[in-house]
Amino acid sequence: MNKNDIAQIRKQFKLDNDLLKVKDIFNVYIRKESSEIYHQESQPFPMLEREQQELFMANFKKVLTGKVDQKLFEVRFQEQAEDHTQVILYEALDMDDGEWEEQMLKIVEKMFRDVEYEKDMVVTFIRGEYFKPTKKSNDEAEISDRDEVYLHPFILCSMNQTDQPKRSLVFDYIEKEFKASVAVDSIINLKSPVAGFLFPSFTENSADVNHILYSAGKKLDYHFIENVLNGEEIMTAEDDKAVFEEIVKEVVGEEVDTNTLSNVYEEINRIIEEEEEEEAPKLDYKDVERVLKVSGVEGVDTDQVEMAFQKVIDDEKYEMKASSIVPNYTSKSIKIQTKVANISISPQDIKYVKQVNHNGKRCLLIEVDEETYIDGFKIIPEASLSY
Repeated sequence: MNKNDIAQIRKQFKLDNDLLKVKDIFNVYIRKESSEIYHQESQPFPMLEREQQELFMANFKKVLTGKVDQKLFEVRFQEQAEDHTQVILYEALDMDDGEWEEQMLKIVEKMFRDVEYEKDMVVTFIRGEYFKPTKKSNDEAEISDRDEVYLHPFILCSMNQTDQPKRSLVFDYIEKEFKASVAVDSIINLKSPVAGFLFPSFTENSADVNHILYSAGKKLDYHFIENVLNGEEIMTAEDDKAVFEEIVKEVVGEEVDTNTLSNVYEEINRIIEEEEEEEAPKLDYKDVERVLKVSGVEGVDTDQVEMAFQKVIDDEKYEMKASSIVPNYTSKSIKIQTKVANISISPQDIKYVKQVNHNGKRCLLIEVDEETYIDGFKIIPEASLSY
């Protein structure tokens, strides 16, 4: 799923929406001490009080919110695994009430096998149907775009921790006295899901049961991906960028001038902008070879780049997302690290940075075409200073 596919389904998670229907909800409460199920409850989603429905809908949106390859990851299922989650979910899509919950409990057992959490946890599963119009809306058409739709059943999971209410001093209006609050009910933190997933994955109008959309919380959980979802190893945006840097070092060497580096980022950005696809293009070893040649690197050949791929990532056929290398060419900052100071600069401005020798000392020279200010003070050019 790319960001547009995710955005399309995320915006449908709202009440009274004929394009997305949540049919069933299954909540499982797990105690932190034993990792055992303390309570489980299944019911039709429409039977919940409206306020509860709104809280859950906001939570489901949170599961589907975040940057692709940083918080949201389309994970491919492993080909073989014991009690494969892909099979469990696929079978549960069409099971009767009472049966699909048993399937979900198998996944819960995986979640808490050999894993301890600091707080009690609540795992929520929903089953629903996602309706995607076969064509874009046309106000002038006689037939509504809602008359012909693709129907996609799905299962979404949200994993949330619980918090204990804080003790506080309250005033009892009836007894007219001050006393400590005695609230003991656990508060389910629906605003910050610890993890979650959506099955199957959706690409435009097609459902892909060979992939699952994994939603990470504050940190990526590889145990969850591999042992709970039975997914293959994933590469994050940070991983792709690190791989690219190491490959370039293998080909070009550790040292590079700022003009070449700037040309590399400009060329990759040009590739991204020229692609009309919704998802940013990927770069293989042939693309990296061409980028380096266009950027002015001499003596680059196909075998050299292919061997660099093999050495760094152990896969000469590996493809990295161009958007991971240059996440946002116009706003993303690149850090220049020195012993004296760290400087952040936009990728397109790297060409204005030079390393020079001045009076026997190594200096960083930044070309500017306007006045320079530090904390509101205009800096006097060195040439104007008198010693």
